[in-house]
Amino acid sequence: MAKRKDLTGQRFGKLTVTEKTDRRKQGYVMWRCRCDCGNELLVETKRLVRGSVTNCGCVPKKSARNGRRAEDLTGKVFGRLTVIRRVENKNGRTCWLCRCDCGKEKAVTAHDLKAGNVKSCGGHSRTVYGRGRRELAGYHIGRLTVLHATEERNYKGSVFWHCRCECGNEVDISEDSLMHGGYKSCGCLQSENRKNISTQLHILDGTCIEMLEKRKYRRDNTSGFRGVSRMKNGRYRVYIGFKGKRYYIGCFERYSEAVEARMDAEKLIHEGFLQAYRSWEEQAAGRPQWKENHPLVFEVGKENGKLVVITENTERRR
Repeated sequence: MAKRKDLTGQRFGKLTVTEKTDRRKQGYVMWRCRCDCGNELLVETKRLVRGSVTNCGCVPKKSARNGRRAEDLTGKVFGRLTVIRRVENKNGRTCWLCRCDCGKEKAVTAHDLKAGNVKSCGGHSRTVYGRGRRELAGYHIGRLTVLHATEERNYKGSVFWHCRCECGNEVDISEDSLMHGGYKSCGCLQSENRKNISTQLHILDGTCIEMLEKRKYRRDNTSGFRGVSRMKNGRYRVYIGFKGKRYYIGCFERYSEAVEARMDAEKLIHEGFLQAYRSWEEQAAGRPQWKENHPLVFEVGKENGKLVVITENTERRR
């Protein structure tokens, strides 16, 4: 039987073999090596002799998928992990040695760190109702800081986490909602957004002026034109919405007739309302008291089966 070669003292790239260990990997001896940068690592005979490993990872491999020098993540924190230093690439991906809050160290690819796929050493999760539970305590998600897990579960078995919002409120939110971005605050962010939107839009009797002006043809119905639906018998049913109500216009044999009827109704109601609103706004400019005493009157009704528009002084029929 051939005597195994002693690699102690030999150099392989930036690595110098310092000693033979008792460890084996796939039947090969593991050698303790010191890199020129000062780091130490264990490498099996096969990879040393073949030149697969020539440094501790401090030199980026040309096989890295991005083809460029890797971003330095040293010192950055990802969840419970703090990046210590770069190590050998794995499957062409840049890897970093990270230390978890619990003290354990783990090599993680830069992709998984930055994508949020790995945020701990993995020793913190435990099974809850057959599912793996993440350790979210200390995470910052939007305005929320996760404090601790509760005993409450939703119908899916997802853990509810007790969180504190930047506004000071505390709320319990399920793990699913936190991880999928369903919640980023206790609700104060949504309230602020609504308030900001309300200052930018003009709402009158439940009708948004800006949305009415910029309405587009809808493609989510059975005909391709807003307010026109094809029935099972092949005829076309036409509706129009205004101030939160839906008004029936009629049924038509031909698609062109249905679209024409819908456009006539839009001209009567939508365009008529916008015209009346602009005129009312011009008259009220600089006169807030006048606006309070003269509210805009523009209502829709039906007379003899036809739509009618009722204003303060006039009545128009379709």
